[in-house]
Formats: sequence, C-alpha cells, structure tokens
Amino acid sequence: MGTKTADETGAETGAEATTDEQKVSVAKTDEVTEAEDSTAADEITADDEDELPEAAREEGPTGVGQGAGAVVSAALGFVSLTGSWIGTIASARQSLIGQLHAQTATSSDVAKLLDEGYGDAWKATALWSGVFALFALVVGVGVLARPAFGAPGKPQAVWIKSVAWGGVALGVIGLLLAVLKYTGLLLDLPSAG
Repeated sequence: MGTKTADETGAETGAEATTDEQKVSVAKTDEVTEAEDSTAADEITADDEDELPEAAREEGPTGVGQGAGAVVSAALGFVSLTGSWIGTIASARQSLIGQLHAQTATSSDVAKLLDEGYGDAWKATALWSGVFALFALVVGVGVLARPAFGAPGKPQAVWIKSVAWGGVALGVIGLLLAVLKYTGLLLDLPSAG
C-alpha cells in the first residue's frame, strides 16, 4: 500500500499531464470564442447603424415635450370656451353667498339681489374661463417660441405647430369672451325695473 509500482506512477503522471493540456486547450478555446464574439458584436453594431434612419442616429430633443405642450394648450383653450368644473363650483359658491346676503338684507332692492345672487356668480365663471384662456395662450406661445431657444437646426414638427396655433387661437377667443362676460358687455344681467 505504501509503495507504488511504475505503472501506477506513469498512469498518474499521464493523467496530470492530460488535465493540464485540457486546461490550456479550454483556455485557448475561450479566448478565441470571446474574440469572435466581440468581432461579431462590432460587425452587428456597424451594420445596425447603417440601417437606422438619420433621425434615430442623431441625439437631441425629440419634441415630445413640445407636442404635449401643444395638446395642453389646445385643451386649456377648449376648456376656457366650454367651462370648467372649477368655474362651476366658483359660480355656485358666489350664488350661495349672494343668496345668504339677500336673506340677511333688510332692503328689498331687486337690482341688488340680482347682482349679488347671479351677477357675482356670472363674474366668477367668467373669471375662471379667463384664467384657463390665459394659461392656454401662454403655453401655446411657449411651444411656438421653443425652437428659437432649443436646437436651431432641427425644425419643429408640423402637427406641433398646428395644435399650438389652435391652442393660441382658442386662448385668445376664450380670453376675449371672458372679458366681455366679466364686464357685462356680453349677456349682461336683466334689468330689475
């Protein structure tokens, strides 16, 4: 047990040599495979860049924010014309305040009752419509002016300009109508007498 024969020693030496050769062979194979993989990856990257459109290869602003701003401008302009939940709540609040004042007042002046009960509510609605119209106008003008301060070589998409101009137009119309309603030039309260 303590002594080894020549055959056993040779067999052990041969086994150790075989495993060392296998380790070197496996290491060389791994290096070759890694080199082929990196070369293939470089070729794929170069081929993919040729297939990409010019716009995808350039880095820079995509116009998503400008598009969103244009849509927001148009939506705010539309809300300024049709009315908003905030305007409705403000109108109802002013109407309630006017009714409370009318019940506590000792005078029976109909003009004053109309003004406090309905006139203030009408003005509150006009005021909130004007606020939405002003926001629509500011956002729309901001979107239209953005290319002058951004990437000057990249033109703004046509649909963004169109929607932004729509928002500006709705904002101007909404602001004009709000001012006319607030001042009483459009649909003024009926006279009491």
